[in-house]
Amino acid sequence: MELSLFLSMLGFLWVAAITPGPNNMLLTASGANFGFLRSFPLMIGIMIGMQVMLLMVAFGIGGLILLYPSLHLFLKIAGSLYLLWLAWKIGTAEYERLETGDAPVAPMPFWQGGLLQLINPKAWLMALGAVASFSLAGAGYRSSVVAISLGMVLVNLVAGIIWLGFGSLIGRILRSRRAWAIFNIAMGLLTAACVLLIWR
Repeated sequence: MELSLFLSMLGFLWVAAITPGPNNMLLTASGANFGFLRSFPLMIGIMIGMQVMLLMVAFGIGGLILLYPSLHLFLKIAGSLYLLWLAWKIGTAEYERLETGDAPVAPMPFWQGGLLQLINPKAWLMALGAVASFSLAGAGYRSSVVAISLGMVLVNLVAGIIWLGFGSLIGRILRSRRAWAIFNIAMGLLTAACVLLIWR
């Protein structure tokens, strides 16, 4: 893949990765509630889920979504329900002081971050758009998929660290139970609002 095409692809992936969406709302809420390091496995799970999805799209399964609109509808419904469940969990999360390392509530495990990608229409569109727009035909196809995969790892890592850091900073600023409740409800509502983006 030529450098100019790779840089264009990075621009496309960066816009998709850094803009607000289910992943970024989840990382922000987790960073605020549990801190940066305890939320890092969730970010890794999201990144692994994105890589699995990219490979599924690149090697044929993504074509089924384009071929069968009902499968896309199923993904939208499943993704919406899962996001609403996450929004509820975030909005009703109990107050936790980040200074205590033995809190009873644990952050979302990394496998749930990966699972979210499989029913996250924004992530599917990111993978479909990247493969459709930036993969090369013929002998260069596999190497271009590797380049797309590398680009996705880079942008997801940087965007994830930014959103986790933002959440962790908020978590250190918010000190009272009331402020935490307001923040968690706001993050829950923003996560639920991501459902609207799925159906537009």
